[in-house]
Amino acid sequence: MAYFFSEPSRTFSEYLLVPGYSSAECIPANVSLKTPVVKYRRGEEPALTMNVPMVSAVMQAVSGEQMGIALAKEGGIAFIYVSQPIEQQAEMVRRVKNYKAGFVISDSNLRLGDTLADVLALKERTGHSTMAVTDDGTGTGKLLGLVTSRDYRVSRMDPATPVSEFMTPAEKIVSAPEGTSLKAANDIIWDHKLNALPIVSAGGHLVSFVFRKDYDSHKGNPLELLDSQKRYVVGAGINSRDYEERVPALVEAGADVLVIDSSEGYSEWQKRTLAWIRSRYGDTVKVGAGNVVDGEGFRFLADCGADFVKVGIGGGSICITRETKGIGRGQATAVIDVAAERDRYFAETGVYVPICADGGIVQDYHITLALAMGADFCMLGRYFSRFDESPTSKVLIGGSYMKEYWGEGSARARNWQRYDLGGAAKLSFEEGVDSYVPYAGKLSDGMATTLSKVRSTMCNCGALTIPELREKAKLTLVSSVSIVEGGAHDVLLKDTTNSGNQRS
Repeated sequence: MAYFFSEPSRTFSEYLLVPGYSSAECIPANVSLKTPVVKYRRGEEPALTMNVPMVSAVMQAVSGEQMGIALAKEGGIAFIYVSQPIEQQAEMVRRVKNYKAGFVISDSNLRLGDTLADVLALKERTGHSTMAVTDDGTGTGKLLGLVTSRDYRVSRMDPATPVSEFMTPAEKIVSAPEGTSLKAANDIIWDHKLNALPIVSAGGHLVSFVFRKDYDSHKGNPLELLDSQKRYVVGAGINSRDYEERVPALVEAGADVLVIDSSEGYSEWQKRTLAWIRSRYGDTVKVGAGNVVDGEGFRFLADCGADFVKVGIGGGSICITRETKGIGRGQATAVIDVAAERDRYFAETGVYVPICADGGIVQDYHITLALAMGADFCMLGRYFSRFDESPTSKVLIGGSYMKEYWGEGSARARNWQRYDLGGAAKLSFEEGVDSYVPYAGKLSDGMATTLSKVRSTMCNCGALTIPELREKAKLTLVSSVSIVEGGAHDVLLKDTTNSGNQRS
């Protein structure tokens, strides 16, 4: 007969953290939210970590290029949605990777014979106002001068004016030799009040630029997540259908980590996808898999070579898998079960495979609960869909601004590829809805509030790191009556516009 679990599956809202001893050092400013993203062996450092434990969901209504940039600035990772043409997705990844860098190869270059008209046309095409003048018009030619917007006045100059008449010549340019470190380059920028610093070879050829805006950006976003070339870290979704074409395109575009976007991960299809990636790229391409809801599913994907495993089926706010198919598990119970298996797997093999709690995050404190229960990071859809940086429209409904939000299992998404239907090319029924969520402004403001709550709660538990929280956390189940008791009650609220817990 069927197997019955002895305990009911539970959600995050059924638990509370019991405070522990807080030392004088337990203040939010001292809390580190750094967490591993991909697997690593005992005694080694993971190849990829995040500075905050939050990633955005692989969804059309959530993770476009603007979300990729904005979330990397805050220390997390966006997974660019897969339900689009391959080249279109790859181009989104490229734009995130090219948005910011430490040493930038010049892509706006001129020759001495070019004119102001050429300058204006180049600026219109690239959006860049700093242009190198080189002997051959390339980004690696011999540097002859620079043109910036301060060097010309469109209203007062003939468009036919040669570049040589208004550029800043090479001998008057502050530059740095090839091999200069990024820190030293930024010091030169600061000392000389420059907007751009050319890096020049011994032979006088342009190597790259370092820009003040990138330095200022890092100062303003100290947790921003960068790769070894000082570019923003970004992820991308793949499916178990066209991975042989999609994965190479995303790798070439610079994606730092991939994840298989699927309704259910304990399958032969995910095994085949992971096997192909490992046979083609070895361990150089990092890829997560999922979703699963128990230890058995976790171990299957870990043995298949997943770099991290997503946990959760049916817990998303727009997901109706449980009510249409009767498949799923309470998210808190699923995370606890999978985390226990993750720890057993680590003890047996020496390989730590991070887990991602995907779905079921309704309140900000649910993130802290998920981390205390064993999750290494959380994937959120509705939370991020509310912000300016999500790719959906802002609409006015009943006097309030809302953002459109639909599930990948909805008819609107037409994302049949995430459902392993044995060759079917359409959805037989929906597993997601089309909806609206309250507009919440800028992502940076929303995340600042959310993460301040996470840090504060960790301090209440006497923890300054996520592993320490996991070790020290004390969790208690709460009754339905005590859940009511936990909110405002038996009072008449004056104004609820800006009060209460921010719903994630």
